[in-house]
Formats: sequence, structure tokens, C-alpha cells
Amino acid sequence: MNTTIEKLLNDQIKFEASASMQYLAMASWADQKGYNGVAEFFYLQSEEERAHMIKLVKFVNERSGIVIVPQLDEPRATFNSLNELFEIFLESEMNVTQQINHVIYECLQHKDYNVHNFMQWYVTEQLEEEAVARGLLDKLNIIGDDKSGHYLFDRDINTIAAANANPE
Repeated sequence: MNTTIEKLLNDQIKFEASASMQYLAMASWADQKGYNGVAEFFYLQSEEERAHMIKLVKFVNERSGIVIVPQLDEPRATFNSLNELFEIFLESEMNVTQQINHVIYECLQHKDYNVHNFMQWYVTEQLEEEAVARGLLDKLNIIGDDKSGHYLFDRDINTIAAANANPE
């Protein structure tokens, strides 16, 4: 495996692991604040990011690369509002998309078409992740500071979490 691509894939493993831990912290915060639906949504997001990380680890190993299990910084654990929570969610997803695009760019520069093809799954996944994040943040922006709106949002996000957990 090309050493530049191997390093980028290891970086991506760290990004996915960091996102998983950040979403776990966000789920915990939401749980503490009584937002059970939001908490469940972020618990599932955390698991999804972990699965993305494992997929990368297995791929690097299958290609005879060397995986570096990353040391992670402690994620942010306190937030001021649901809006801030979902702003961070969108920002995180956009950052992951940017990193994936960089991996793909480098794959093309190094003519590593196998990794390029593998990473296409992540491109599609990120399009979906960003759309969900934007849509949820848009809904929160419409709701504003309305407590009953937050209650309904929390209730309704349970449906979204359940649909994402059991895709057809």
C-alpha cells in the first residue's frame, strides 16, 4: 500500500473514531437533559461512525497496510442548546466529508484506484449524513426557542433514529 494513502486512511480511522466518541458525548448530554429521542439518535450515530472506522481498519489490514489505532482527545461534553448540538453535528459531518474528499484526491494523484473505489461508499454515505444533519438543524432553526417545539422535535427524532437503525 502506498505510504501516503496508508497515512490518510489511518487519519480517516481517527476522524471516524473521534466522531463516534463526540456523538457518544452528545448522546449522553441529551440523555441527561431529558431529550431521549435526541439521545437515541446520537447513540446510533456513534455506533454508525464506529462501524465506519471498523470498515476502514479491515480494509487497510486486507491491503497489507499497517493500522494505527488512534489515541483520541476527550470529546466536548457540554452544550448550550439543541441547536448547538446539531450545529456541531453538521460541522463534524462536513469535516469528515472534506477529509474523505482529500483521500480520494490523493488516490487519484497516486493512481490507487482500488482505494478510490473503496472510498466511493464513504462519499455516498457522507452525502446522506450531511443531508440528515442539515435537515434536522433546519427544523431546529424553525422551532427556535419554543419548548413545546423541542418536545415534538425530540419525539419525532425517535422515528428518524428508528428508521436509520432499521433501513429497508
